[in-house]
Amino acid sequence: MPSPFPGMDPYLEGSLWTTLHATLPIEIVRQLIPQLGPTYMALPVERMVLEMPEDVAIMAATIIPDASVVTTGPSYGSGAATLEAPLHVTTLIPTPVPHVSIEIRDTRKRELVTAIEILSPTNKRGDGRQEYLAKRRQILLSTAHLIEIDLLRRGQRVPVLERLPEVPYFVYVSRFEARPISDVWPIRLQDPLPIVPVPLRHGDPDISLDLQAAFTGAYDLLQYGRGIDYHQPPEIPLDSADAAWVAALGQQRDRATR
Repeated sequence: MPSPFPGMDPYLEGSLWTTLHATLPIEIVRQLIPQLGPTYMALPVERMVLEMPEDVAIMAATIIPDASVVTTGPSYGSGAATLEAPLHVTTLIPTPVPHVSIEIRDTRKRELVTAIEILSPTNKRGDGRQEYLAKRRQILLSTAHLIEIDLLRRGQRVPVLERLPEVPYFVYVSRFEARPISDVWPIRLQDPLPIVPVPLRHGDPDISLDLQAAFTGAYDLLQYGRGIDYHQPPEIPLDSADAAWVAALGQQRDRATR
């Protein structure tokens, strides 16, 4: 079953995101390698990013008992009573989250030519965002090109000077020779994902990344349609205009299958 959406599927932005994030880079590499020729290689690279949970969970009743001292077990030391803790809470422990990016390198010296980043929730909030911005800064200060693919509506966008359009998704292409200016593709929910240029070394022509084809390949490979109930709203809520459009799209799809 193909995706019912012409471009990005907002139903994949929730708990299924990590599976898309692991598969989409492979589809991108599969598409790019035949275009690169013998002087370049495209490699998926995984690194672990520590993510701090956002909320503290309280694991017992929040009712504070009376202040009277109650002995709940044997006493120790100088006869002091053992007190039962009124609350039990979960300690915030960073969780390692895999993050996959794509590196195009030259085959002779293995120098980084172009980095392709598919932003994750961890890149767009908290400590994970700071870690990503530090990595991003290193690339921007190097001679490598940078492509950033943001298919998530939530979280902070990459820092730019100008105000971005009010659309849910973006692709940014930062060419080394054009910095600080980047090319930006704003993407509405109603639009297919774009074909964007992938710059290489000076003197070599750009290759192209058909992001929609890569997304469709990942969607079809994992057969997401088997496990998604498109009659229910997505985990990450849509704004009112997009929600109305999705509802109309669902009605149109139901009529076509009758």
